[in-house]
Amino acid sequence: MKVWAALLLTLLFLALMAAFYLAHVWIFPVTVVLYAAVFDGVVAAVATAAIMLALRRRLPFGGFERLLLCCLWLLTGYTVAISVPTVLDRSLSFYILEKIQQRGGGIRADRLGDVFVGEYMPEFRLVDVRLTEQIESGTVTLDNGCVRLTPRGEALASFSRFFRTNLLPKQRWLMDEKTDALVDPFANSRKGVMGYEC
Repeated sequence: MKVWAALLLTLLFLALMAAFYLAHVWIFPVTVVLYAAVFDGVVAAVATAAIMLALRRRLPFGGFERLLLCCLWLLTGYTVAISVPTVLDRSLSFYILEKIQQRGGGIRADRLGDVFVGEYMPEFRLVDVRLTEQIESGTVTLDNGCVRLTPRGEALASFSRFFRTNLLPKQRWLMDEKTDALVDPFANSRKGVMGYEC
């Protein structure tokens, strides 16, 4: 009985999360897809928990089991938010697949760089999207045309740099080459003043 009740409540949670997400993205403006999807998951979990609480006399769960179900729904909402809309929104891999499909099923490998710069960046308004996300996340500010790191942004950039240089694979296959180039992508960057600093 408990398994079936938990399964039915979880299916209700998934249906509510899908409904809230669809209503959110179809009706309301969204600044950051991840935040919107996580919010929808939390709202669905709270709604399902309220229904479970209203039916507590008819359901075979103790307090700890109800708490575990709520935790499961919150984690599921977070996982789905990252794994589906956020990945699809941000994924260069999915873009490549969609672009190859759009171009009739094939693109020359030696021209993919041109596709990224000439089509991906403007089609997906990549700079606008990422700048909006960073401003909403509190990691940068836009001050008189100058994008500046906040203390939070500085901390995240330092963490990211540490993780990349110390905890990402040192031997990674890129096409037919085993390399460590991505653990220090700035190693071959041009040095000195670039002209875009402020």
